[in-house]
Amino acid sequence: MIEALILVGMFLMIAVGLPIAVSILGAALVGVYLNNGHLGFLNAALSIYDGATSFPLIAIPLFILAGALMNTGGISTRLIAFVSALIGFVRGGLAMVNVGVSMFFAEISGSAVADVAATGSVLIPAMKKKGYNPRFAAAITSSSASLAIIIPPSIPMILYGALSDTSIVKLFVAGIIPGVVGGFLLMALCYYFAVRYDLPREDRFDLCRLWHATKDAAWALILPVIILGGIFGGIVTATEGAGLAVLAALVIGLFIYRELDVRRLYAALVDGVLQTATVMLLVASSAVLGLYLTETEVPQRLAQGITAITTNKLAVLMLINVFLLFVGMVLHGAAAIILTVPIFMPLVHQLGIDPVQFGILLTLNIALGQQTPPVASVLVTACSIAKTDVWKTTRTNLPFIAVLVTVLLLVTYIPAVPLTLVDVFYGP
Repeated sequence: MIEALILVGMFLMIAVGLPIAVSILGAALVGVYLNNGHLGFLNAALSIYDGATSFPLIAIPLFILAGALMNTGGISTRLIAFVSALIGFVRGGLAMVNVGVSMFFAEISGSAVADVAATGSVLIPAMKKKGYNPRFAAAITSSSASLAIIIPPSIPMILYGALSDTSIVKLFVAGIIPGVVGGFLLMALCYYFAVRYDLPREDRFDLCRLWHATKDAAWALILPVIILGGIFGGIVTATEGAGLAVLAALVIGLFIYRELDVRRLYAALVDGVLQTATVMLLVASSAVLGLYLTETEVPQRLAQGITAITTNKLAVLMLINVFLLFVGMVLHGAAAIILTVPIFMPLVHQLGIDPVQFGILLTLNIALGQQTPPVASVLVTACSIAKTDVWKTTRTNLPFIAVLVTVLLLVTYIPAVPLTLVDVFYGP
């Protein structure tokens, strides 16, 4: 009963506008004190330190910084030009370009917010200029950016892997097929709307233009090969790969494209620090909440309660999805992962659900949460760029959200979708 009141109190603090990290830490400290008295604060301090200094988590600020450097160093604009030259000639091609650029961008930054900020600032005004409905432009930009966090590297996967002690590299591999399938489904939906509503074509296909765009974007296109090739080839860890991404983005922005001057570098560093501080404060505060939940055996009791209803894995996964969809609507992605992983991992292990499959399932639910108000962090960013109403854009976004739900159902009920490549590379 006390545990439920503490969790309710935490959500009430979030609802009245307190920062999420403060709400989590405040509720956790109350629980720790009620459980162990003043001595509980000593354990809480150690948990905060241990939670914030985990080696795999170093990848998070590095990938965030890499995304910020891409935004200011000319890499994202060249990716947009390349994909536009490649597929922009198709009817509604600019919407497909939006999806394609997000998939490329995700292979470097791992952040949906960085994705929508970088690509949306260029593509949404371009789509509006070509006659696209602003709500449609915001919706496809937002949904494709969220889907892109399934494609490695992915900051939510890094966070989940660190909290659940699951291989981050295997999570990256598992995200490839769902991410690519979802990307092509979004493109197919864009083409359907293009034909139905007679959306405009871009310029006709020009091989010369494609050649020049490819040459101009060559260094940007090499980045994913360097980063993912190094990680999947076992040459570097995910954390080292993040450092490699920062170094490559710096070199390309400073010395090759020469668009990353001191002022832009400073802006990128500030942006990276602010985003990192938000995530790491959540991580540190969640460590105390995890300590309290472990001491009071809340996850174990939840697992017992669910298994008392059903032990069917498919039914349990359905219940988990419904719960995660609700959590994603009211919490930011990092907070949702931090709160739910300690609760559900004992149940995942008890029922024999593959932790890698569960990680992809959780990441997809985070992607859906980024599209569903009231929080909808990525959708809100896209709407602010497009200058559209969030709720009206949400209605336009429903078909694209349906694509995300379809990919989620494939991952949930057909384990081969996320796990086939993992089995190929690492064995069943």
